[in-house]
Amino acid sequence: MNITCTNCAKVLKISEKIQQGLQQLGPGRVLRLSCPECQESIALDAGHLATAKKQETVVVGSLVKPPLAPDISWLKDGLFEEEEVVEDIPQTLILAKPGEQRDIITKAVESIGYQATFAESGKEAMERLQFVNFASVILHENFEDSAMRTSSFHQFMREMNMQKRRFIFYILIGSEFSTLYDLEALSFSANLVVNTNEVPELLTILRKAIPRYEELFGSLMAEINAYSN
Repeated sequence: MNITCTNCAKVLKISEKIQQGLQQLGPGRVLRLSCPECQESIALDAGHLATAKKQETVVVGSLVKPPLAPDISWLKDGLFEEEEVVEDIPQTLILAKPGEQRDIITKAVESIGYQATFAESGKEAMERLQFVNFASVILHENFEDSAMRTSSFHQFMREMNMQKRRFIFYILIGSEFSTLYDLEALSFSANLVVNTNEVPELLTILRKAIPRYEELFGSLMAEINAYSN
């Protein structure tokens, strides 16, 4: 697979390892590489892989013209693959009223490398989810003036198309929940439930729950995403 640097027009050969990384990228995620010629950053997503594969095979009559020999001029630097960096800062949508509990939640998610984003209403939150691929959504019981089961935003999450929903780690926080009780989370169509009394321990809870979730479903999500692309 070859790509062209948009800054210096250098044609670069992409290794099999990087191509495999592109296949496993989730929606909205980018693999960022450094051009060995001009040192400018090049952002790639799974769409580049699909486009490159289409361009590599050209049918002429009944014959298939093989792709051109790879450009190996980049070998003189020998740094292209070593400098690959994944620009993958997951975003969390936090739905809670301003206050001590939201501050604790924000600090916890940022401590594990997530970027916190907020919405002031259920309507705004739903609109954000239409255009942004959030890695997780956290809904606190104080966000809307209704019980969790009748919350308009919670109903929106329950009815979301699974093609999008399966990639969101959905967390509910409320006084009715038993922290880390998977069966209760399942009954609410969530991935994790946390009692409000345990919010001060949210960082520890996330460090336990997220790796466990990724261990169980990470490989499956990668396969589904690769297939859908």
